[in-house]
Amino acid sequence: MRADHASYACGAALGFLGDLAVGDPRRGHPVAAFGRAAAAVERRLWRDHRGSGALHTALCAGGAAAGAALLARTVRGFTGRRRTTADAALTAAATWAVLGGTSLVREARAIGDALAAGDVDAARERLPHLCGRDPQALDAQQIARAIVESVAENTSDAVVGALVWGAVAGVPGLVGFRAVNTLDAMVGHKSARYRRFGWAAARLDDVAGWPGARLTAALAALAGPDPRGAWRAWREDGGRHPSPNAGPVEAAFAGALGVRLGGTLAYAGRVEHRPVLNPGGRPVAAADIPRAIRLSRRVSALALLATVVARSGAGRGSGADQEGVNR
Repeated sequence: MRADHASYACGAALGFLGDLAVGDPRRGHPVAAFGRAAAAVERRLWRDHRGSGALHTALCAGGAAAGAALLARTVRGFTGRRRTTADAALTAAATWAVLGGTSLVREARAIGDALAAGDVDAARERLPHLCGRDPQALDAQQIARAIVESVAENTSDAVVGALVWGAVAGVPGLVGFRAVNTLDAMVGHKSARYRRFGWAAARLDDVAGWPGARLTAALAALAGPDPRGAWRAWREDGGRHPSPNAGPVEAAFAGALGVRLGGTLAYAGRVEHRPVLNPGGRPVAAADIPRAIRLSRRVSALALLATVVARSGAGRGSGADQEGVNR
Protein backbone atom coordinates (compact mmCIF):
# COMPACT_ATOMS: atom_id res chain seq x y z
CA MET A 1 0.00 0.00 0.00
CA ARG A 2 1.40 3.42 -0.96
CA ALA A 3 2.22 5.74 1.94
CA ASP A 4 -0.47 8.29 1.03
CA HIS A 5 -3.16 5.60 0.92
CA ALA A 6 -1.92 4.13 4.18
CA SER A 7 -2.08 7.54 5.82
CA TYR A 8 -5.61 8.05 4.48
CA ALA A 9 -6.71 4.67 5.84
CA CYS A 10 -5.19 5.45 9.23
CA GLY A 11 -6.71 8.94 9.31
CA ALA A 12 -10.16 7.77 8.23
CA ALA A 13 -10.17 5.06 10.90
CA LEU A 14 -9.03 7.50 13.60
CA GLY A 15 -11.66 10.04 12.57
CA PHE A 16 -14.36 7.37 12.58
CA LEU A 17 -13.30 6.25 16.06
CA GLY A 18 -13.22 9.88 17.19
CA ASP A 19 -16.84 10.34 16.15
CA LEU A 20 -17.72 7.04 17.79
CA ALA A 21 -16.06 8.08 21.06
CA VAL A 22 -17.03 11.74 21.44
CA GLY A 23 -19.52 12.65 18.71
CA ASP A 24 -20.09 16.28 17.85
CA PRO A 25 -19.05 19.05 20.26
CA ARG A 26 -21.83 21.25 21.60
CA ARG A 27 -19.91 24.37 20.60
CA GLY A 28 -17.41 25.23 17.92
CA HIS A 29 -18.27 22.47 15.46
CA PRO A 30 -16.80 23.14 11.98
CA VAL A 31 -20.08 22.20 10.28
CA ALA A 32 -21.95 24.72 12.43
CA ALA A 33 -19.40 27.36 11.45
CA PHE A 34 -19.94 26.50 7.79
CA GLY A 35 -23.70 26.80 8.31
CA ARG A 36 -23.33 30.29 9.77
CA ALA A 37 -21.12 31.34 6.86
CA ALA A 38 -23.59 29.91 4.33
CA ALA A 39 -26.45 31.73 6.03
CA ALA A 40 -24.51 35.00 5.83
CA VAL A 41 -23.90 34.46 2.11
CA GLU A 42 -27.58 33.64 1.66
CA ARG A 43 -28.63 36.95 3.23
CA ARG A 44 -26.62 38.78 0.57
CA LEU A 45 -27.52 36.63 -2.42
CA TRP A 46 -31.10 35.54 -1.82
CA ARG A 47 -33.45 36.10 -4.71
CA ASP A 48 -36.46 33.99 -5.62
CA HIS A 49 -34.52 32.61 -8.57
CA ARG A 50 -32.64 29.43 -9.41
CA GLY A 51 -29.61 31.35 -10.64
CA SER A 52 -29.09 33.06 -7.30
CA GLY A 53 -29.40 29.73 -5.53
CA ALA A 54 -26.92 28.11 -7.90
CA LEU A 55 -24.42 30.89 -7.19
CA HIS A 56 -24.95 30.45 -3.46
CA THR A 57 -24.35 26.69 -3.75
CA ALA A 58 -21.26 27.13 -5.91
CA LEU A 59 -19.70 29.70 -3.57
CA CYS A 60 -20.42 27.80 -0.36
CA ALA A 61 -19.84 24.18 -1.40
CA GLY A 62 -17.09 25.08 -3.85
CA GLY A 63 -15.38 27.31 -1.30
CA ALA A 64 -15.41 24.58 1.35
CA ALA A 65 -14.00 21.98 -1.04
CA ALA A 66 -11.38 24.41 -2.36
CA GLY A 67 -10.26 25.28 1.16
CA ALA A 68 -9.89 21.59 1.98
CA ALA A 69 -7.98 21.02 -1.25
CA LEU A 70 -5.60 23.86 -0.35
CA LEU A 71 -4.92 22.28 3.04
CA ALA A 72 -4.36 18.89 1.44
CA ARG A 73 -2.01 20.41 -1.11
CA THR A 74 -0.03 22.11 1.66
CA VAL A 75 0.37 18.76 3.39
CA ARG A 76 1.56 17.15 0.15
CA GLY A 77 4.36 19.69 0.12
CA PHE A 78 5.85 18.07 3.21
CA THR A 79 8.34 15.23 2.88
CA GLY A 80 8.96 11.88 4.49
CA ARG A 81 7.41 10.96 7.81
CA ARG A 82 6.25 14.52 8.37
CA ARG A 83 4.03 14.30 5.30
CA THR A 84 2.59 10.92 6.31
CA THR A 85 1.81 12.10 9.83
CA ALA A 86 0.29 15.39 8.69
CA ASP A 87 -1.79 13.69 6.01
CA ALA A 88 -3.19 11.17 8.52
CA ALA A 89 -3.92 13.95 11.03
CA LEU A 90 -5.71 16.10 8.45
CA THR A 91 -7.77 13.13 7.26
CA ALA A 92 -8.65 12.19 10.84
CA ALA A 93 -9.75 15.74 11.66
CA ALA A 94 -11.83 16.03 8.48
CA THR A 95 -13.43 12.61 8.95
CA TRP A 96 -14.35 13.37 12.55
CA ALA A 97 -15.75 16.79 11.55
CA VAL A 98 -18.00 15.52 8.76
CA LEU A 99 -19.34 12.32 10.33
CA GLY A 100 -22.49 12.52 12.42
CA GLY A 101 -23.14 8.92 13.31
CA THR A 102 -22.82 9.26 17.07
CA SER A 103 -25.02 12.35 17.29
CA LEU A 104 -27.62 10.52 15.19
CA VAL A 105 -27.56 7.55 17.53
CA ARG A 106 -27.75 9.70 20.67
CA GLU A 107 -30.82 11.58 19.49
CA ALA A 108 -32.58 8.47 18.20
CA ARG A 109 -31.86 6.60 21.44
CA ALA A 110 -33.10 9.48 23.60
CA ILE A 111 -36.41 9.64 21.75
CA GLY A 112 -36.71 5.86 21.76
CA ASP A 113 -36.15 5.79 25.53
CA ALA A 114 -38.91 8.37 26.01
CA LEU A 115 -41.31 6.30 23.91
CA ALA A 116 -40.37 3.13 25.76
CA ALA A 117 -41.16 4.91 29.04
CA GLY A 118 -44.55 5.99 27.70
CA ASP A 119 -43.60 9.69 27.70
CA VAL A 120 -44.90 10.70 24.27
CA ASP A 121 -44.74 14.42 25.13
CA ALA A 122 -41.01 14.17 25.84
CA ALA A 123 -40.51 12.29 22.57
CA ARG A 124 -42.41 14.99 20.68
CA GLU A 125 -40.31 17.70 22.32
CA ARG A 126 -37.06 16.02 21.28
CA LEU A 127 -38.09 14.97 17.77
CA PRO A 128 -37.07 18.27 16.06
CA HIS A 129 -33.45 17.56 17.08
CA LEU A 130 -33.50 14.70 14.60
CA CYS A 131 -35.95 15.53 11.80
CA GLY A 132 -38.16 18.34 10.57
CA ARG A 133 -41.56 16.70 10.93
CA ASP A 134 -44.36 18.30 12.90
CA PRO A 135 -44.19 16.43 16.23
CA GLN A 136 -47.64 17.50 17.40
CA ALA A 137 -49.22 15.68 14.47
CA LEU A 138 -47.64 12.34 15.41
CA ASP A 139 -48.66 9.63 17.84
CA ALA A 140 -46.21 7.20 19.47
CA GLN A 141 -46.19 4.76 16.56
CA GLN A 142 -45.71 7.54 14.01
CA ILE A 143 -42.84 8.99 16.04
CA ALA A 144 -41.18 5.56 16.13
CA ARG A 145 -41.59 5.31 12.36
CA ALA A 146 -40.09 8.77 11.90
CA ILE A 147 -37.07 7.80 13.98
CA VAL A 148 -36.39 4.59 12.07
CA GLU A 149 -36.72 6.45 8.76
CA SER A 150 -34.40 9.20 9.99
CA VAL A 151 -31.84 6.69 11.24
CA ALA A 152 -31.87 4.98 7.85
CA GLU A 153 -31.60 8.16 5.77
CA ASN A 154 -29.00 9.80 7.99
CA THR A 155 -26.83 6.70 8.06
CA SER A 156 -26.34 7.45 4.38
CA ASP A 157 -26.19 11.24 4.64
CA ALA A 158 -24.17 11.61 7.83
CA VAL A 159 -21.79 8.66 7.52
CA VAL A 160 -21.65 6.48 4.43
CA GLY A 161 -21.91 9.20 1.79
CA ALA A 162 -19.03 11.14 3.32
CA LEU A 163 -16.86 8.01 3.51
CA VAL A 164 -17.56 7.25 -0.14
CA TRP A 165 -16.47 10.71 -1.27
CA GLY A 166 -13.46 10.56 1.02
CA ALA A 167 -12.41 7.37 -0.76
CA VAL A 168 -12.91 9.07 -4.13
CA ALA A 169 -11.33 12.46 -3.46
CA GLY A 170 -9.68 12.43 -0.04
CA VAL A 171 -10.16 15.34 2.34
CA PRO A 172 -11.75 17.63 -0.31
CA GLY A 173 -14.28 14.87 -1.00
CA LEU A 174 -15.14 14.53 2.69
CA VAL A 175 -15.57 18.26 3.17
CA GLY A 176 -17.30 18.89 -0.14
CA PHE A 177 -19.91 16.19 0.47
CA ARG A 178 -20.75 17.46 3.95
CA ALA A 179 -20.98 21.03 2.62
CA VAL A 180 -23.44 19.97 -0.08
CA ASN A 181 -25.47 17.92 2.39
CA THR A 182 -25.60 20.82 4.86
CA LEU A 183 -26.72 23.25 2.17
CA ASP A 184 -29.50 20.87 1.14
CA ALA A 185 -30.70 20.74 4.75
CA MET A 186 -30.64 24.54 4.95
CA VAL A 187 -32.18 25.58 1.64
CA GLY A 188 -33.04 22.42 -0.32
CA HIS A 189 -36.58 21.90 0.96
CA LYS A 190 -39.72 22.90 -0.90
CA SER A 191 -40.84 25.84 1.22
CA ALA A 192 -42.08 29.02 -0.41
CA ARG A 193 -38.75 30.75 0.23
CA TYR A 194 -36.51 27.99 -1.10
CA ARG A 195 -38.49 26.29 -3.87
CA ARG A 196 -36.39 28.06 -6.51
CA PHE A 197 -33.42 29.35 -4.53
CA GLY A 198 -32.71 25.90 -3.08
CA TRP A 199 -33.15 23.98 -6.32
CA ALA A 200 -29.42 23.77 -7.12
CA ALA A 201 -28.48 22.62 -3.62
CA ALA A 202 -31.17 19.93 -3.66
CA ARG A 203 -30.18 18.60 -7.10
CA LEU A 204 -26.47 18.62 -6.26
CA ASP A 205 -27.22 16.73 -3.05
CA ASP A 206 -29.15 14.13 -5.07
CA VAL A 207 -26.12 13.61 -7.31
CA ALA A 208 -23.57 13.57 -4.48
CA GLY A 209 -25.68 11.24 -2.35
CA TRP A 210 -26.39 8.68 -5.08
CA PRO A 211 -23.40 6.34 -4.57
CA GLY A 212 -23.52 6.49 -0.76
CA ALA A 213 -27.23 5.69 -0.71
CA ARG A 214 -26.75 2.57 -2.84
CA LEU A 215 -23.84 1.41 -0.71
CA THR A 216 -25.89 2.02 2.44
CA ALA A 217 -28.79 -0.01 1.06
CA ALA A 218 -26.49 -2.85 -0.01
CA LEU A 219 -24.76 -2.96 3.38
CA ALA A 220 -28.11 -2.85 5.20
CA ALA A 221 -29.14 -5.91 3.23
CA LEU A 222 -25.81 -7.60 3.94
CA ALA A 223 -25.69 -6.78 7.67
CA GLY A 224 -29.39 -6.82 8.57
CA PRO A 225 -31.37 -9.65 10.17
CA ASP A 226 -33.34 -10.34 6.96
CA PRO A 227 -31.09 -9.92 3.90
CA ARG A 228 -33.64 -11.40 1.50
CA GLY A 229 -36.37 -9.07 2.76
CA ALA A 230 -34.05 -6.08 2.44
CA TRP A 231 -33.13 -6.87 -1.15
CA ARG A 232 -36.76 -7.46 -2.06
CA ALA A 233 -38.00 -4.21 -0.47
CA TRP A 234 -35.18 -2.22 -2.10
CA ARG A 235 -35.92 -3.71 -5.51
CA GLU A 236 -39.69 -3.39 -5.34
CA ASP A 237 -40.24 -0.22 -3.30
CA GLY A 238 -37.05 1.86 -3.31
CA GLY A 239 -37.90 3.67 -6.54
CA ARG A 240 -41.38 4.67 -5.32
CA HIS A 241 -40.06 7.14 -2.76
CA PRO A 242 -39.98 10.81 -3.88
CA SER A 243 -36.29 11.03 -2.95
CA PRO A 244 -33.97 9.09 -5.28
CA ASN A 245 -31.58 8.42 -2.39
CA ALA A 246 -33.77 8.11 0.69
CA GLY A 247 -35.97 5.57 -1.11
CA PRO A 248 -33.42 2.74 -1.51
CA VAL A 249 -32.02 3.27 1.98
CA GLU A 250 -35.35 3.37 3.80
CA ALA A 251 -36.70 0.45 1.80
CA ALA A 252 -33.63 -1.67 2.58
CA PHE A 253 -33.85 -0.83 6.29
CA ALA A 254 -37.59 -1.60 6.26
CA GLY A 255 -37.04 -5.00 4.66
CA ALA A 256 -34.07 -5.82 6.87
CA LEU A 257 -36.00 -5.01 10.04
CA GLY A 258 -39.30 -6.49 8.85
CA VAL A 259 -41.23 -3.24 9.36
CA ARG A 260 -43.40 -1.01 7.22
CA LEU A 261 -42.15 2.54 6.51
CA GLY A 262 -43.54 5.47 4.53
CA GLY A 263 -47.11 6.69 4.39
CA THR A 264 -48.61 10.00 5.45
CA LEU A 265 -46.46 12.55 7.29
CA ALA A 266 -46.58 16.23 8.23
CA TYR A 267 -43.40 18.06 7.28
CA ALA A 268 -42.44 21.74 7.11
CA GLY A 269 -46.03 22.95 7.29
CA ARG A 270 -47.42 20.55 4.70
CA VAL A 271 -48.84 17.04 4.57
CA GLU A 272 -47.24 14.44 2.31
CA HIS A 273 -48.65 11.06 1.33
CA ARG A 274 -45.64 8.90 0.55
CA PRO A 275 -45.73 5.35 -0.80
CA VAL A 276 -45.50 2.57 1.75
CA LEU A 277 -42.14 0.77 1.78
CA ASN A 278 -42.17 -2.97 2.51
CA PRO A 279 -45.98 -3.05 2.76
CA GLY A 280 -45.92 -6.65 4.00
CA GLY A 281 -44.02 -5.63 7.13
CA ARG A 282 -45.52 -4.84 10.52
CA PRO A 283 -45.97 -1.29 11.94
CA VAL A 284 -42.89 0.19 13.60
CA ALA A 285 -42.78 0.01 17.39
CA ALA A 286 -40.51 1.73 19.91
CA ALA A 287 -38.57 -1.53 20.29
CA ASP A 288 -37.51 -1.24 16.63
CA ILE A 289 -35.52 1.94 17.29
CA PRO A 290 -32.62 0.13 19.04
CA ARG A 291 -32.67 -2.45 16.24
CA ALA A 292 -32.37 0.31 13.64
CA ILE A 293 -29.53 1.88 15.62
CA ARG A 294 -27.61 -1.41 15.74
CA LEU A 295 -28.10 -1.85 12.00
CA SER A 296 -26.89 1.70 11.40
CA ARG A 297 -23.74 1.03 13.43
CA ARG A 298 -22.99 -2.15 11.50
CA VAL A 299 -23.56 -0.44 8.16
CA SER A 300 -21.28 2.45 9.15
CA ALA A 301 -18.44 0.16 10.21
CA LEU A 302 -18.72 -1.90 7.03
CA ALA A 303 -18.76 1.30 4.95
CA LEU A 304 -15.50 2.42 6.57
CA LEU A 305 -13.91 -0.93 5.75
CA ALA A 306 -15.26 -0.99 2.19
CA THR A 307 -14.19 2.55 1.32
CA VAL A 308 -10.71 2.21 2.81
CA VAL A 309 -10.16 -1.06 0.92
CA ALA A 310 -11.50 0.50 -2.30
CA ARG A 311 -9.19 3.50 -2.02
CA SER A 312 -6.20 1.30 -1.24
CA GLY A 313 -7.03 -0.99 -4.15
CA ALA A 314 -7.34 1.95 -6.52
CA GLY A 315 -3.98 3.19 -5.28
CA ARG A 316 -2.31 -0.14 -5.99
CA GLY A 317 -3.87 -0.20 -9.46
CA SER A 318 -2.69 3.28 -10.35
CA GLY A 319 0.75 2.48 -8.97
CA ALA A 320 0.99 -0.63 -11.14
CA ASP A 321 -0.17 1.33 -14.18
CA GLN A 322 2.46 3.97 -13.55
CA GLU A 323 5.15 1.30 -13.16
CA GLY A 324 4.14 -0.11 -16.53
CA VAL A 325 4.42 3.34 -18.12
CA ASN A 326 7.85 3.87 -16.59
CA ARG A 327 9.05 0.59 -18.06
